[in-house]
Amino acid sequence: MDRGAIRRRVAVGLALLTASGLLAVAAPAEAQAAPAPTRCEGRKVKTYPFSTGTLYVYKKGGYICAVTKPKDPGRKQWMMVSVQARRANAVVDEWYYSRHAGPVTVHAGQRCVWVKGRVGGGSVSKGWILC
Repeated sequence: MDRGAIRRRVAVGLALLTASGLLAVAAPAEAQAAPAPTRCEGRKVKTYPFSTGTLYVYKKGGYICAVTKPKDPGRKQWMMVSVQARRANAVVDEWYYSRHAGPVTVHAGQRCVWVKGRVGGGSVSKGWILC
């Protein structure tokens, strides 16, 4: 690749980065602070209780959604929820939450999924379900 092509690619990349930055600054505050959904759509297909919480798995069409909820909500503690369709990367939400981790949604189609949930020191991992 010659130097001219490299310079053009760098220029295009910088232009896109600048434009996205300007759009983020110019966007109204309400659009940036949109609340995340607190539950999954679809029908509940699996419930996996564990020592410190419960992992809920929902299905709608080819989409799988999961939420982890603690047994004693209200105090912040480390929570995690993960959904991975076979032959794809996992979608993970983990942080210090007080009510729930997630929802996380993946398009699985007809593929099996692996779901995981964690609240504090307790966890659950169920592999290749919903095939």
